[in-house]
Amino acid sequence: MERGPGRSIGLDIMQTLTYRGQDYVQHKEASPKQLVELTYRKNVYLNRKEQVSNEHPVLTYRGHRYQK
Repeated sequence: MERGPGRSIGLDIMQTLTYRGQDYVQHKEASPKQLVELTYRKNVYLNRKEQVSNEHPVLTYRGHRYQK
């Protein structure tokens, strides 16, 4: 489904971009891309978060060492 002014009534309106006083007009349609479905894996996230929290790197700032 395409959105924007004119799309609902079938008009073909070119998009104009103004950048630093110059107008740029796109003359071609956007290429179709394959959709990617993202998933949230709670257990993977929690395991990796736990692994990182167990590691305490020693940091140095202006010659002073500390742990986060």
